[in-house]
Amino acid sequence: MRFLERERATVAKLLPGLDESLRAAPLMELEGPDTPGIQLFRDSGGSGLLVPSGFTRGLGATALDALRVQRALGSRTPSLAVATTWHHFWVATLVDLDIANNPSTITARKVASAAYDERLVAFCLAEERPGAGMLSSSLTAMYTDDGWLINGVTRPCSLARSLDPSCDWLAVMVTLPSDGEYDGAAAMALVSPDAEGLSVSGAGAESEQATLDNVVVDWTDLMIDNHDVPVDIPLTAGFVWFQLLMTGSYLGAASALVERVLLNDQVPESERVRLLVEAELAMSAAEGVASRIDAGDPAESTLADALYVRYGVQDTLARIVPRAVDLLGHLGSTASDEVAHLATFTNGLAQQPPTQSQMAGPLAAYLAGGPLTLA
Repeated sequence: MRFLERERATVAKLLPGLDESLRAAPLMELEGPDTPGIQLFRDSGGSGLLVPSGFTRGLGATALDALRVQRALGSRTPSLAVATTWHHFWVATLVDLDIANNPSTITARKVASAAYDERLVAFCLAEERPGAGMLSSSLTAMYTDDGWLINGVTRPCSLARSLDPSCDWLAVMVTLPSDGEYDGAAAMALVSPDAEGLSVSGAGAESEQATLDNVVVDWTDLMIDNHDVPVDIPLTAGFVWFQLLMTGSYLGAASALVERVLLNDQVPESERVRLLVEAELAMSAAEGVASRIDAGDPAESTLADALYVRYGVQDTLARIVPRAVDLLGHLGSTASDEVAHLATFTNGLAQQPPTQSQMAGPLAAYLAGGPLTLA
């Protein structure tokens, strides 16, 4: 089997026509601010990838299939792969609440709508604040007679620029009041892209800043379980999916470089095989995590393994990407621009939450027998 053939075959099976459409577009166009990639993804039914198949247009992809899809997308347009991982994280988190067995709940209807209406969710979770934890949001929510009033600035926000106000959502983490029943708990709010008081700014490939100035959110859009009030969010299973699919997305970007090397017969065979082995070893490790998810293994231990693999893949990319760039150094200007972009992009995996330095203490405590906490 040829390099990436299995991954692209999975895309062809689940999202027909998407790989061909992405392959036909120049990489730098796909990575630019006016990328057609998001619409191509939406048109292929990608928003329903992790939505259970019991829902209309839900594809019910396994973790193994989803990992392969993200690697294939990353090899064509890494910004699309990374941005859609945030959407999948939102879906996976809600699916973990067992919505398939409770199809009439508000939460279940939101997930079903993601597939049926081809909705995309722009997710704002990781915030660029020194010392801030993953769920320590600077956005605040206060309850008023009109609903929940949200204020603050959050970034980065995947997909925020590409949302369709008629059907999509912006998902943001908020901190609830510290007094009363909420005790400063974290919650998730769904905001319409055309909500009054919401503005999106910044530059980059599907990663923006969202500013919320007295944005009003209905109580039904500030919940993540089947209760009538916001609660602490059970994100463990969702974060397992996040680590897995983000690993696959960045591995896909690195695989695009490896593929260029493999197709270049001027590169010595020994060098080509060396890169191939390292890339496939990284993918095999990620597939092991995917198999654990599909087997329904305990979420905490699977999350730990997902983190180990993700950080291990980071180290692998730090080795193979510079080597691939060096081997491709003789290419022309257009190809060199693409190589430079892909090489720079792969560095982003180390910045995705939670970073390895943030998790050093929690992982050490977990290995010593304590619970696994996310920094």
